Amino acid sequence: MREYTYAEVGATRHEPLPAGYHHARRRERIGHGRAAFDAASHGLMTWAVQRGAGIRVDSTSAEVREGVELLNGVGIGPLRLRAPCRVVWTVEEPRRVGFAYGTLQGHPESGEESLILEIDDHDDVWFTITVFSRAAAWYAKIGGPVTRALQSFATRRYVDAARHLANPQ
Repeated sequence: MREYTYAEVGATRHEPLPAGYHHARRRERIGHGRAAFDAASHGLMTWAVQRGAGIRVDSTSAEVREGVELLNGVGIGPLRLRAPCRVVWTVEEPRRVGFAYGTLQGHPESGEESLILEIDDHDDVWFTITVFSRAAAWYAKIGGPVTRALQSFATRRYVDAARHLANPQ
């Protein structure tokens, strides 16, 4: 079994995020109503957000569960960048659903990312992505601002995919 690449496993569950990493958080309203929340939640917990963002997901389970390992991939054929992760925690409550995964050996970054859906008292559906990370691979380290821009692009794609799941028309 691959080891995590960072010590603060589970740290996205609570604030503050650990020092020594780049921190990012994005929260957007993606829909309205219980049907939108349920549809987005089902998609989130079956890897549809990642797939909808254009990321190939090879996982040990079709459903998100704590301990599930996955290999995210971006690119084409042999030019695919592979990023091994493991689900470190999940939450499945009536008004809040999501999970976090952490980087494993071989991932270009080191850190953790949580993806959480919530439905508020006004039935608005919110998607929050919280990340702490730092470069691990040499190419991520020399990428600097380009690496951060790619992470921001991936986050936007996650939000767009979740919004589409919540509003499929």
